[in-house]
Amino acid sequence: MKDFNNKVAAITGAGSGIGQQLAVLLAKQGAHLSLSDINEQGLAKTVELVSSYPVKVTTVKLDVANREAIKAWAEQTVQDHGKVNLIFNNAGVALGSTVEGMSYDELEWMMGINFWGVVYGTKEFLPLLKASGEGHIINISSLFGLTAQPTQSAYNSSKFAVRGFTEALRQELDIQNNGVSATCVHPGGIRTNIANAARMNDSIRSLGMNPEKAGKQFNKLLRTPPEEAARQILEAVRKNDRRLLIGNDAKVLELIQRIMPAGYQRVVAFGTKLQQRSAK
Repeated sequence: MKDFNNKVAAITGAGSGIGQQLAVLLAKQGAHLSLSDINEQGLAKTVELVSSYPVKVTTVKLDVANREAIKAWAEQTVQDHGKVNLIFNNAGVALGSTVEGMSYDELEWMMGINFWGVVYGTKEFLPLLKASGEGHIINISSLFGLTAQPTQSAYNSSKFAVRGFTEALRQELDIQNNGVSATCVHPGGIRTNIANAARMNDSIRSLGMNPEKAGKQFNKLLRTPPEEAARQILEAVRKNDRRLLIGNDAKVLELIQRIMPAGYQRVVAFGTKLQQRSAK
């Protein structure tokens, strides 16, 4: 897919961050939009941002953990727009907790949105993308889908799962050669609201961390603007890339993991200890 003019793009988590900026850049390039988010105020803001472009925009309040809701949205997208060419499975949430302190409900909540939301979005849209004759699936994993981090066992699990799911999907699509492709995206620290909206479990105190301050500390690591992340994602679609790493932090940590497949864990643990000492 070399250009997006007159294509139809569906985006989850379109009310803020990367999803919102994808909508703006796609609208600039002539793509029609089917936008979804759990946050209706955020969706309204995105619609306002793209209102000056001559493209059709539809929106729906959507919980991506609800399979039937995604199925209905996919069908409505084709009904409203006549086709769909791109699905950006972008919606996600974060949780800070130790493995011991995390509840099963918290883990299920995380996997429902970050992993099953991607699965539902992929499976419900895939036949529709095939029917369009030209399609692309973009699944947002994370740097934490390449390297594990303390307090992020649930998030790591969901994002590692997205990576494995998408890489297997891409191979199947390569074999079928049916006009549809897939890209797995691994952003590093992107300046979005995910840290502020993250759930922080009190169990991280056992690692010397303060739940009230953890979000602010993590925010300091979020350096890449979401509009730059969106630009790189669309470029990766044009190039039909299998994997995209966004940000120097993602590239450096991924390199360390490749050089030290097991040893990187000691590096991360040591770095986390130093960070906690400096924060006191």
